[in-house]
Amino acid sequence: MILFSCSVQALNPPAKGFNAAGSDARAVEIADQVMVAMGGRENWDEARFIVWKFFGRRLHIWDKLTGDLRFEEKDIIVLMNIHSRKGRVWKGGTEFAEADSTSKYLKRGYRAWINDSYWLVMPYKLKDSGVTLKYSGEGKMENGRDAHILTLTFENVGVTPQNKYDVYVDKERMLVEEWAFYRKSTDEEPGFKNPWTGWSPHGNILLSAERGKRGHTDVGVYEDLPKSVFESSVPVDLASLK
Repeated sequence: MILFSCSVQALNPPAKGFNAAGSDARAVEIADQVMVAMGGRENWDEARFIVWKFFGRRLHIWDKLTGDLRFEEKDIIVLMNIHSRKGRVWKGGTEFAEADSTSKYLKRGYRAWINDSYWLVMPYKLKDSGVTLKYSGEGKMENGRDAHILTLTFENVGVTPQNKYDVYVDKERMLVEEWAFYRKSTDEEPGFKNPWTGWSPHGNILLSAERGKRGHTDVGVYEDLPKSVFESSVPVDLASLK
């Protein structure tokens, strides 16, 4: 069992817009302990470039500092900024000139990033903007281990704020090792449950890639990347980044 001091929360301040008043103190305490177990808030903040293929299919290269994103899916390449939602799109090597067509694929890239990044870094976002965090007691995960259960609901954030999640935190390791997804916050039964396993170090933080029968591939955290990653319409050779 990992021991934590009362100063942990001060080292992991909530994002602006986190519903601190509506959240449980016990849930917030556990969220702070999870952050420590994954490497700590400072290391998370300093982890700049995150790379992964969502279930081995959609490539994301995300600059956490600037919000720049490279998204590749089949013959589509999107270079955009997730804050401004502006960018450029290529399909089959040809750049779109029409604003309407470009907008369609920019929206696709942004929505994919919202979904796919949550499937990778959700445990780092337990105190994110728009989140209400509740402690739902203790329970058993499907692997038989004891867990704290945190319930996340959302307001005015993301593209599906009606969703709800139960997040299972292993009581000994203090890592998220399972989650349950509810399409609506009022649903009594989850739409699915998935394990969060395969935790491994990437730079100075831990990330989990395995989600049961499926998993993310090519996961990496980089301190620096060539500018061409966010400028070139040529598909990225991931091996060249290592």
